[in-house]
Amino acid sequence: MLSDLELIQAFVTESIQQHEVLLSNHQMQAQQVGDCNQLVVKGEGLVLYVQLSEAPSLFWVKFKASYWELINQVLVSHQFMWVRDVDARGFHPYQFVKLPKGYQLHCAPAGLLWRMWWKYKQQIVRHRLSLVLLVRIRGTWYPIRAVECGHGFIYIHTLGNELQLGAEDMLVWLSPEEQKPSIGTRDG
Repeated sequence: MLSDLELIQAFVTESIQQHEVLLSNHQMQAQQVGDCNQLVVKGEGLVLYVQLSEAPSLFWVKFKASYWELINQVLVSHQFMWVRDVDARGFHPYQFVKLPKGYQLHCAPAGLLWRMWWKYKQQIVRHRLSLVLLVRIRGTWYPIRAVECGHGFIYIHTLGNELQLGAEDMLVWLSPEEQKPSIGTRDG
């Protein structure tokens, strides 16, 4: 039997390829209904769907669903990011985005960005490293100059912009991919 993660991964992969799905486990059921692939969770109902006739694919994710974080993680790993606010039914649209080379995508609460910034800030100063984080504002990627926390808000400074967000407000940003050592290289 597929785990929840495996089922969501299969659903997304098959849907990107515009294939019909028919999957299930003890908590979830995925199937094609009309022109849509749908993922239904027991006790919650519809949590994810995609119209197969749309190219490129646009995934609709039920915000605040119990599996939202897992679905978000899978979609982000396929370079899909949320592109607009929640619709009247409580669904976020996720769309494929081509990432700049060497970056990984994050769609997460602003508080996570602040923690990442704080963690790396000390390393940047100590080792004179350059950590270029990019934030998406009105469809464009901007380098982050500073991230501050105060008065219950997170402030993100870019060239010419300042965003004020709550710690749980959703944000889309890029961070450099972690470098994996090559086989046969030596440290030291």
